[in-house]
Amino acid sequence: MKHPIAAFTLASVMAAALPLGNALAAVELKGVRFDDTIQVGDQPLQLNGAGVRVKVIVDVYAASLYLPHKGNTVEDALGQPGAKSVHAVLLRDVTARDFVGALIKGFKANNSPEQYQRYLPRLQELSRLMEEVGSAHKGTVVRLDYLPQVGTRIYVDGKRQGADLPGEEFYQGLLRIWLGPKPVDNSLKAALLGRQ
Repeated sequence: MKHPIAAFTLASVMAAALPLGNALAAVELKGVRFDDTIQVGDQPLQLNGAGVRVKVIVDVYAASLYLPHKGNTVEDALGQPGAKSVHAVLLRDVTARDFVGALIKGFKANNSPEQYQRYLPRLQELSRLMEEVGSAHKGTVVRLDYLPQVGTRIYVDGKRQGADLPGEEFYQGLLRIWLGPKPVDNSLKAALLGRQ
């Protein structure tokens, strides 16, 4: 072939142009691999998007969102019936208190005062469960699953933490931490919605 560089460039551009819905496979970010599909309960979920939470210039965690089907709007992601899952893999050491404190702050910023007050006991339970973990080291995996008719189930490094927290609206409130009008990271919001 006369122009191997040109051929390689064309092949790369064509591969990048494939629709995400057909081409999205396992994603690796900052050394963290997110599978293209997972199982929550008896429901298969697909990777909707993944990105990195950056605070100032520090990478805090890599996160992924799994849904029954692709959704690139907030409304579609929140409103889809069925199971859902968010995974966060820490990219630095943090205390469980700092991690859950940031989640509660994000919940309060992206939900109404009435919703915050209504779900405060569940947020306090979430805080208690996470603080039992103590320090969370780089590589720790926090997984928040929603199971229909059951509620929010929390895992840390594959180990289930406490009892399920009931209510689909509560899980939607948690998702707004990343997808709401004041997300913890705008770039991460776009990535979780598959826009990057």
